[in-house]
Amino acid sequence: MTHSPHPDTPGMAVGCAVITVSDTRTLETDRSGQLIQQLLSNSGHRIGHYALVKDEPDQIRSQLNTLSDRPDLDALIFNGGTGIAPRDTTYDAIEQLLEKTLPGFGEIFRALSYQEIGSRAIASRAIAGTYRGKLIFSVPGSSNAVKLAVEKLILPELVHLVSQLHPSTKA
Repeated sequence: MTHSPHPDTPGMAVGCAVITVSDTRTLETDRSGQLIQQLLSNSGHRIGHYALVKDEPDQIRSQLNTLSDRPDLDALIFNGGTGIAPRDTTYDAIEQLLEKTLPGFGEIFRALSYQEIGSRAIASRAIAGTYRGKLIFSVPGSSNAVKLAVEKLILPELVHLVSQLHPSTKA
């Protein structure tokens, strides 16, 4: 049972972008990106953009900058590239641009991951914060990690966090 100290406005749809960061996935094989879109849509949120980009910091930052200028988007969800392998650069590209961070997101994600995968959870560099009035989430690219992050953390707080960023939005 999730406790909600501030009730959200029922039926509020949040405009979301889903960006998969991968050197190997294609639109057809991107199960994690598809899963994020499905979970958001099933909860009544809008998918305003979906993209697949290489794990290149310039491409990741370009997506972040371009999408942050779109008024129809409130949240950008990146998946993939959050580990410590040399090609995992999503965290590095995003972290330095965040204006505010939500440290609890990464902390709770890793704690929940630990319950599922044990000590390997320490290798996750999941992060969340804000950039140019948008919510930014960056999660690992595995389908299990995506499901955990979206169902347990992102969906329960999405409307509330957007309302905090945009107080004129009733949520």
